[in-house]
Amino acid sequence: MTIRMGIIGLGRGTFAHNVMQHRSDVEIAAVCDLQEDVARGFAERNGIPQWFTDYQKMLASDIDAVCVATPPQLHAKVSIEALQAGKHVLSEVPACWSIEDGKALVQAVRAAPTCKYMFAENMNYMAICQTYEKMVRDGRLGTIIYAEAEYIHDCVSLMAGRFDGVTEGSATGPTWRATLPPIHYCTHSLGPVLAMMQERCTLAVGMHPGANCHPEHGSIDMEVGLFHTTSGKVVKVLCGFSMVREPAFHYFSIYGTKGVLETGRCGWDGPKAYLTDIPNLHDMIRLPLDYNHTNVPPESMAGGHGSSEWFMCEDFVRAILDDTTPAIDVFFGLDMTLPGICAHISAENGSEPVVVPDPREW
Repeated sequence: MTIRMGIIGLGRGTFAHNVMQHRSDVEIAAVCDLQEDVARGFAERNGIPQWFTDYQKMLASDIDAVCVATPPQLHAKVSIEALQAGKHVLSEVPACWSIEDGKALVQAVRAAPTCKYMFAENMNYMAICQTYEKMVRDGRLGTIIYAEAEYIHDCVSLMAGRFDGVTEGSATGPTWRATLPPIHYCTHSLGPVLAMMQERCTLAVGMHPGANCHPEHGSIDMEVGLFHTTSGKVVKVLCGFSMVREPAFHYFSIYGTKGVLETGRCGWDGPKAYLTDIPNLHDMIRLPLDYNHTNVPPESMAGGHGSSEWFMCEDFVRAILDDTTPAIDVFFGLDMTLPGICAHISAENGSEPVVVPDPREW
């Protein structure tokens, strides 16, 4: 069987083409972008038979699956319509923009039992995150009791003067990124942490300092979420996209009863660990890990984020061909997404705690 796949959104969505074009079991059969010159040009350059500027028309075409890479406000809406059209869905992050969108997404997935929905959280496929997850599951850290993660990335250059299709005047004025609550984009941090803990967040508290670095955009500098998990563990996540800081980085720190795992915040400060199962250890030890897997073909780097998207796309395709539950299904995707929405609600309401709903109960 060859999966005929369409891509909606040719900004971020190009990763799906770059990876899937190397597979014999996938054909990129259609692409869609609101800008006609972008859609037509991409299709012509890459020998893709169909291009669209209306994603609903593409959903009515002869394709089997779609990658949803629109601005995040539309992820749930477009995914729901794709499922209703009988298409498998690989959705970019976050899964939804509101709790109500999340509920509608779950209902759409339940109503389309023959369609696969997979949440495209590439950080869960980063080699270092998968190695840490295995170390945790092997018991090297004992019982996990606390974790923190950060994602800091100066995206100011993307906050104005770029047509985004959802924000009025974005071609010359602010884009959706300018109004993005930073903690809404917590899935890159929460995803790997929750995979290690094998739990979900149940309570959220949020805080932010407002817009100081770039008040002309009104963009919140950074936002922090504090979360309780099912068994009472504590997780802290910090996200910031308009801070004056280089380089951009992802940071993780995982504390257990038998050790700690950390990553670095800059190039010279790499992954490290302290583990009590190593006798006579007096200091953290360096781990020669990064975001790329070993022993992979050159084309595995085609997605643009190391080798992560190669393995992510493999899981999506195998779920379709083998008729199995995707590795990151709608519930796990919402477990990563809903805490950030709840943390922002908390931050906007004096940091009052907000209960994080369990999407399995919808």
